[in-house]
Amino acid sequence: MDVLTLSVIGFLLISLLLTGYIMYSGLLTEIHIRTGSPPIGGITVAYKYKEGPYKECGMLFSESGRIAPKLPTVGVFYDDPKKVPGSKCRCVVGSILSEGDETPATELQQLYEKCGFRIFTFPEVTHVVSACFPHRTFLSIYLGVWRVYPRLARYIKNRKLCAHPFLEIYKGRLIHYMGPLARQGDFYVPEVQESPRRPQEGEESEEERRTDISGADSYSECSSVSYPHPSDSRDQSRARDQEQDRDRDSDPFEHSESDSDGQSNSSASSFEELDLEKDRVKPENKHTPDHSADEELSPQKRRMVVEGEE
Repeated sequence: MDVLTLSVIGFLLISLLLTGYIMYSGLLTEIHIRTGSPPIGGITVAYKYKEGPYKECGMLFSESGRIAPKLPTVGVFYDDPKKVPGSKCRCVVGSILSEGDETPATELQQLYEKCGFRIFTFPEVTHVVSACFPHRTFLSIYLGVWRVYPRLARYIKNRKLCAHPFLEIYKGRLIHYMGPLARQGDFYVPEVQESPRRPQEGEESEEERRTDISGADSYSECSSVSYPHPSDSRDQSRARDQEQDRDRDSDPFEHSESDSDGQSNSSASSFEELDLEKDRVKPENKHTPDHSADEELSPQKRRMVVEGEE
């Protein structure tokens, strides 16, 4: 066989191996997104805070894993890279020291603290948006990010949910992606609470914010219940007041027009009545002077009658 044939065969074999590796890593794995109970309860973590592009978080995962390789690792991502510049994206990465009501081992906790990690507890929540992806190879991490997050974003947008921040929990052979729908502020470590707030998932516009549903707490301004924005409510109330003022101003004007019409009609009728009374009075006045004249002439007639008799 010549060199060209060997090259083609080698290329095909490498292509098959790469394809199999990618398929095994989860390229065609079916992804199920659901809303419900979380895949993990309350956890106590040893973490390090980082502000910068998320693609640089791998070093923190490696550092945390070297201290205690058997512990599950977790990453909490607070900002949407599509809305926030990469240099300002905030996250924490670390290891899960204990779950539920368990108390972290003192020696393990001190070991992480010596390496510059801080301790924080994330609560157990009742409702989350979650999905899982197989963690079989190193490539599974990138395939999970590439395949899961777009589906999560569509799921949240279509259902008008407000889920943040997003957690990636590497436990066993699975990667759990989780976005809490309640007690969201309890997932914000002190470093994030002290930094300026950035747009969260579900805050895409004013209209969408009005139709969000979930139970964000005091720190989260991305509320799950549909509330109008304060400025909008003030504008709406101001507009309603202006309309009411116009109504109040217009109603008396309309009444005054109707009242003036009524007064004009009544005045016209009163004038007609006065004319009729005058008409009635005039004959009486004409008759009255005639009667008085008769009364004045009656003495003369009496004299004439007397003279005639004489």
